[in-house]
Parts: sequence; C-alpha cells; structure tokens
Amino acid sequence: MARRPPEGIAPPCAQRSPERYTVPHTGPASFAELGVPADLLAVLTADQITVPTPIQAATLPDSLAGRDVLGRGRTGSGKTYAFGIPVVARLAADGRRRTPKRPRALVLAPTRELASQIAASIAPLAKAAGLTTTTVFGGVGQGPQVNALRDGVDILIACPGRLEDLIGQRHCSLADVQVTVLDEADHMADLGFLPAVRRLLDQTPKGGQRMLFSATLDNAINVLVKRYLESPAVHEADSAQSPVAKMDHHVLHVEREQRLPVLLDLVSAPGRTVVFTRTKHGAKALARQLNKNGVPAVDLHGNLSQGARTRNMDAFHSGTATTLVATDIAARGIHVDDVSLVVHADPPAEHKAYLHRSGRTARAGAAGTVITLMTSEQRRDVSDLTRAAGIKPTTTRITGASHPVLQELAPGERTRPGGIDLTPATVQGGGNGGGNGGGNGGGRRRGAGAKPAAKKPGGQGQQRSGQQRSGQGAAKPAGQRSGGNRGRSRSRGAGSGGHSAASFSTGRG
Repeated sequence: MARRPPEGIAPPCAQRSPERYTVPHTGPASFAELGVPADLLAVLTADQITVPTPIQAATLPDSLAGRDVLGRGRTGSGKTYAFGIPVVARLAADGRRRTPKRPRALVLAPTRELASQIAASIAPLAKAAGLTTTTVFGGVGQGPQVNALRDGVDILIACPGRLEDLIGQRHCSLADVQVTVLDEADHMADLGFLPAVRRLLDQTPKGGQRMLFSATLDNAINVLVKRYLESPAVHEADSAQSPVAKMDHHVLHVEREQRLPVLLDLVSAPGRTVVFTRTKHGAKALARQLNKNGVPAVDLHGNLSQGARTRNMDAFHSGTATTLVATDIAARGIHVDDVSLVVHADPPAEHKAYLHRSGRTARAGAAGTVITLMTSEQRRDVSDLTRAAGIKPTTTRITGASHPVLQELAPGERTRPGGIDLTPATVQGGGNGGGNGGGNGGGRRRGAGAKPAAKKPGGQGQQRSGQQRSGQGAAKPAGQRSGGNRGRSRSRGAGSGGHSAASFSTGRG
C-alpha cells in the first residue's frame, strides 16, 4: 500500500534530487517526545540512553511514521538506533507471525564486524518486542545461519555476498520484507558492493519502507536513492565532512627511526588506543612489535579468519588488549567505548579515510584526540590530506619519545604490563561470529597478568563466499593493491616514508 508522506516535509522534487534539501531539525529533547514506544523506551532507559543524538532526533519522527528516510551522519553519530528503533516498532505494531526463510526486515551492512555490532544493538529492542534477529555474513560456516532462517526470523542483519549465496541456495527469500535498511551506503560503494545491493533491493517488495544511511552522498548513492526511496525525508547531522568539535587533531613530525619509540610512548598511556596502518602486513607486524615491547595489543585486518577477528575484538572490548592495530577495515562502524586516542601510524590515502578512521574516538559526545605520525617525506601529502578533510591540526616537531607534548596528548603514567597471547585458549568468548558490540568494562585496565610472547592471532581465513570480498577489500582504500607505489597520485604515497611499502614498518629501517 502506498504511503503518503506527512505534509510540509518532502517537496515534490525529493525523488529526483533528494540532496537539494534537508529537513530542519528542531527536535524534542527525549525519545518519548519523538514517539518511541514505551517498551522500547524502557530498554533504552535501562542502558542509560536517554538523550537522542542529532541524527536520531532528526530522523525518528519520519521513520516511525513509515516514511522513507535518507540520513547523513558520521560514524558514531547514533545511526544504529536511528533505524533500529523504527524497524522494531513497525514489526511489533504489524503483529504478523514470522515465516520460515522469509525475514520481515532486512538491514544490509558492508562488513562482518558492523553487522555483528548492529545485531548487538538491535537484539535487546527486538527481544522486548517479542521479535527475533540473526546475522548473515561470510567467514563462518553457513549452517547456523541456515538453521536460523529455517526457524523463522523477524530482523535479518546481513552482508551482501553471503546473503546472495543463501538466496541462491533457496535458504532465504526477501518477498516478505516490510522494512529495508542500507547502512554505511558509501562504504558499500567503496567496496564495490552496489551491484549486489541493487540485486537484493530489487527482491524486496516495492511498497515497503526503506531507509538509507551514509556518511557522504555521491553519484553512486544518489542512484540508489532515486531508484529505491519514495519521496524520502532527508536529514543531515554531523556529516563526515564536518570535523567533530570535541576531537583534537595533531600531527607529530618525526624521523622514520623515531616512529616506533614515539608510538610506544603514546600507547603506553592509560586508556584504549586505535592505531591505523596502511597494509595488513603492517598491522600484523606492528601488533607483534608492540606486544614484544610489553604493550598488550591485537590486530584487525582482512587476512584474519572470522574467529580470530572476533577473539581480537573481544580482547579489545574487555580491556585484555588496550591497543588495536587495524587497517581501514576498522575505520567504519566499529564502536568500542572510551577510545580516547586514535593514531594514524601511516597517514591514509585520502581524506574520507582519515575522517572515518578518526571517528573511532570522540563518539556519542565524548572527547578524543587524533594524532598523525608524519615523516619529512610525507609533509606535502599530510598537508593536502588535512586540507581536504577540512581540519587544521596542530603540528609539532618531535625529536624523541621524551618530548613533553606526548604527555600532553596522552596523559597518565606509562605502563607496559606485557604482551598477550591471542591463541584461542587464552581469550574467552571468541569464535561464535555473533554480535559482540557491547563490552564497555575494563577499558582502562592494562591487561595485568597477560602472557608475554605474542603469537600470530588466528590464521588465514577461508574465503568461502562472495561476501569475503568485504573482509579483504575493507583493508585497502579504493585504488590500492598490495602495497606497491607504482607512481600513482601523490596522495597514495602518504605513509610510505619514501619506501616502496606504504605501511608502518617496525624492523626495516
């Protein structure tokens, strides 16, 4: 049945050019005033979520009313609840019984980690409403996913590749989907998943509600909007193009041989730190070097199996590891409470990656610090990068790990309690591939008692389905392949330090 949008919100041109207008936000101060049902309100209150974020306050009146919504907001702006609440509310109000293999709502996400995190946020809301959720992504056996679909599921959170596989095997049909959500649409485009997304959306009923959330809008996203959203209400809050007010940006100009000592000092301060490298090899090597020097660290990149990814993220969530060394696979959608510091050990290739990486800190109103390590060869690249990102960082020349500015940027006593061993026997709760998005305890602990001598976390994942392109491709910005610099644009050289490998090197001079 066609939905008529509320009066005075969407102009007639919305379908053709939704980017030309933005619904102004003068929103209420509480979820109750936004129209959130009482049972869902109780779940939010129990989790001490009482004040809507700007994107939630802007979109919830329209999404709860059944309108198609286009929401623009940076990672960490609260988009999961912005679409999770209306999805649960609509299905609960509809009251239909779930049918085997035919989910009633579909949420598409670009990566396994984001899918698991969305599921962890939505599951308590769904449970309160008597609904079920399940996740579908590659890197793990499909048996449990097939069984869950056969039993009937209300809300399916999925990555495109594995979902297409299951549909092709007739384990799933999208014919009964009432609400469809596309999260991190721009990241879908970066990973080359838009053809699969279009094929999946074509299988959902035309009369259903559709919501699309993205940090940025470009031509590829506008094509989706025009094709699949009906007179959408467009809202923008904390766009990725606008830096966070509570995020301090710094550039530390260091010589190449000083990068590791400076980094070791920063990550030895209290609190959680996320360190970004340009390559999978660089992330693995740097995590090993940090553990060797007594800093409990884990890595996250596309070469890890799903079990290893889950174990490493569990260790970071729980505080067993206080430093996460990641490629750009972690730059989107991964939320860990109380990340106070983000370090770009390798400057990223382009400004969007810088903004998304930096968004791991200063989330949900908290403050945070972002530091870029820059060698002399990278000065022009970093200058171009920060200018394109719309930020004006404070640049300091660092001559060694004793420089006083390091204590200002990462205050507190430096401790190195010992590296950790991330074999399956030493990390609790990993390997099930489910949602592990909670875990805000222990973020300030330094992993006392952890075993020294870091071993390689996990092994090479078996890439079993089309979705594994997400896990592999997310580790590299668009246009990168394997690490050679082959004379492409200057911005690709950022992070190379004048060497052929564009990644943080810990033992090659």
